[in-house]
Amino acid sequence: MTQASHHSRSLPPSPGFSTIRFEKRGAIAWITLNRPRQLNAYNVAMRDDLYGALGAVHDDPEVRAMVLSGAGPAFSTGGDVSEFGTAPSPTFARWVRFRRDVWGRLRALPIPTVAAVHGYTVGGGLEMVLLCDIAIAASDATFCLPETGLGMIPGVAGTQTASRRLGPGRALDLCITGRWIDAKEALAIGLVAEVVPGATLMRAAGALARGLCRLPRERVAMAKLAVWEGLDLPLGEALAMERRLARRLENLSRAAVSAPKRAPKGHPGGT
Repeated sequence: MTQASHHSRSLPPSPGFSTIRFEKRGAIAWITLNRPRQLNAYNVAMRDDLYGALGAVHDDPEVRAMVLSGAGPAFSTGGDVSEFGTAPSPTFARWVRFRRDVWGRLRALPIPTVAAVHGYTVGGGLEMVLLCDIAIAASDATFCLPETGLGMIPGVAGTQTASRRLGPGRALDLCITGRWIDAKEALAIGLVAEVVPGATLMRAAGALARGLCRLPRERVAMAKLAVWEGLDLPLGEALAMERRLARRLENLSRAAVSAPKRAPKGHPGGT
């Protein structure tokens, strides 16, 4: 997939999905938000598509990394405001749209997740980025949590994900002011890990994902669990969990070493 085609048009639909493109290439799962005319605004249909695709990624032992990106001129501009008129209030509309725990499913994936971000990344789109493990931004990417200026707050995990990833000071700045930041500032505050030219964004994301694929899946899963779950615990409990996970990983390593090796076919003892 070239960068030009990725950013200029809707992608061919994947079977079973109407708002995303879901592909598996080797050990990498590629999920592309695919409502470019709506700047990948997040609606109920996209919620359900993402929920299904993330479940498929979670349950596939062959997948070792995932890349999340957006087709068209934006990564995602957050909630689809056209749905707000069908609910008693914008807050309720957002709750309906997110009530299936897509964000929890994204965070709980046992594999590394990479967000490849370009163009506008707003509201719920930014929250998706914050829940991926690593983010790479194109140099044209801009970010915003605008809800406070619209009479709301970033109420679909934005206040919590931003504070946990960026620290309370940076989170308060973004959540209260609703100001835009560019890719350079996003790199400076730790929102993204790297900024690359737009033409090389997907290539850079693929290279990173391929490197992550070489890491042992169980070690990645344990490290992710320790970090993400630890954020929700007091420090003492988080350290105790870290020790338990380290022991579990040691036990798995010992079991793998001591397991009897089956002779290959055609050799004595083989089948």
